[in-house]
Amino acid sequence: MPIAARPSAVRASACLALASLALLSACADEGKPVRVEGGDAAVGKRLVAQYQCGACHAIPGIPGATGDAGPALATIGRLSYIAGGIPNDPAQMVAFLRDPPAHKPGTSMPALGLTEQEARHMAAYLYTLR
Repeated sequence: MPIAARPSAVRASACLALASLALLSACADEGKPVRVEGGDAAVGKRLVAQYQCGACHAIPGIPGATGDAGPALATIGRLSYIAGGIPNDPAQMVAFLRDPPAHKPGTSMPALGLTEQEARHMAAYLYTLR
């Protein structure tokens, strides 16, 4: 029986093709920022500057944001995790921004008293950093 006709070879080829398509579809979205429901990236950028996030973080696009006490945020929008272990999705990002110590005990990032809406705007901006 020719190799192409073997059921196991056909299954393996089909699995490889599906895996390749899944990887390609993930790459196609890589350049697009994640959408944060109710968030406005332009407002978020202003809030990031207003709350002086750049005192601790290097943040491209924010004048004077050259801090190094926290991680640089240049690629936060495409990372898999926030703060090294929290899944990076909009709900988690908003919750973390509102109260970092509640979501990562021991973090040096303080709770700044952000409203839900402020955190949504800031998350929308952070997701543009890819």
